[in-house]
Amino acid sequence: MIVMGKFVVEKSGPLKGEVVVDGAKNSALPVLAATILTGEECVIENVPFLKDVEIMLKLLDLLGAESEFIADEKKVIINCGKIENISLPYELVKKIRASFLIAGPLLSRFGCVKIQMPGGCQIGVRPVDLHLKGFSLLGADIKQEHGSIEINSNVLKGDNIYLDFPSVGATENIIMAAVLAKGETNISNCSVEPEIVDLVNFLSKMGAKIEGAGTDTIKIIGVSKLSGVKHKIISDRIEAGTYMIGAAATKGDLLIKNVVCEHLRPVTAKLKDMNVNVEERGSEIRVYSFGDLINTDIKTLPFPGFPTDMQAPFMSLMAITKGTAIINETIFENRFMHVGELNRMGADIKVESKSAIVKGVDKLTGTQVKATDLRAGAALIISALAAEGETEISDIYHIERGYCNIEDKLRKVGAKIRKIE
Repeated sequence: MIVMGKFVVEKSGPLKGEVVVDGAKNSALPVLAATILTGEECVIENVPFLKDVEIMLKLLDLLGAESEFIADEKKVIINCGKIENISLPYELVKKIRASFLIAGPLLSRFGCVKIQMPGGCQIGVRPVDLHLKGFSLLGADIKQEHGSIEINSNVLKGDNIYLDFPSVGATENIIMAAVLAKGETNISNCSVEPEIVDLVNFLSKMGAKIEGAGTDTIKIIGVSKLSGVKHKIISDRIEAGTYMIGAAATKGDLLIKNVVCEHLRPVTAKLKDMNVNVEERGSEIRVYSFGDLINTDIKTLPFPGFPTDMQAPFMSLMAITKGTAIINETIFENRFMHVGELNRMGADIKVESKSAIVKGVDKLTGTQVKATDLRAGAALIISALAAEGETEISDIYHIERGYCNIEDKLRKVGAKIRKIE
């Protein structure tokens, strides 16, 4: 059941102060799925307290795992030693895209899995064909019928796998399927995202033999068993980038803590192009803006390019910056659903195929808008902080899938935002 809440946001002064970034959702989800690979206890630290994480833990519990989420310590203690069920209900699977990441570990450890097609934000067609291609090359038999996928294999064997597109999810799933397979697996044209590296670091601690994480070719030598370990999730670069853009949009001065500056370089570079000041300080980054900004073009690309998850928040900043800019979205074909909502607030944005033409306006005006997906919701909050009057944002369950206590964090740095259940 979805709890229908709203954010009410008033025009706020410059955001000033400190924000601490939580662990990365897109790292925590595959790492939690990977705990299936061992029958021993794992302790995962710096886990964000999010709806998506809660759903992933429910899925694991339904399989037979025993888990405890200690929210105030941001820690999950989980043991998958008693997993017996290898089939998952559609009602939970449809809620998050990451549910399909359970397929690789189940296939790897048990040789079988039955799962429904995954859900998540409706930002475009996101097929699982690359995941299935990898499983098939490892020796799995795949049957698809009416949205259900059944995957079986007596013995998985390593092979050479080329991905037609550097899919993050496919890379993760194939790695997890291959770690217990016999022989050597080589994945080419794979994703190089920091979250991939974090997953590999976790698996390596467990005893997996993996080389090349962070490059486009990963080599895996299968092992017979993995062990339980303790692991700390990396910080969320998308959450950090959202607060960086929020500081720029409100002409603020934020010190954002618990970040990996290297992961934020694409966002940092574009903010500097717009005349925003960005200072890197170890695991902290300061963003401040006092003068006029200059619009700039962006093109979304797989890491280390500009992240598609930052496109919507960045558009909110571009909408109130002088000049005209073009956004080229190359990852998801339906990731401009927030444009209509921003235009309701007075933005001047036109979509032409895979591009959005943004003409900066002098001001936005608060009104009633709807979060159409996770990052679109974050974009609306940024626009609302800079808009005249009051903005009411509905369907905020999307936002809460990816941001921990965003209203509390923003209030502490001067934002006028409140949540209505």
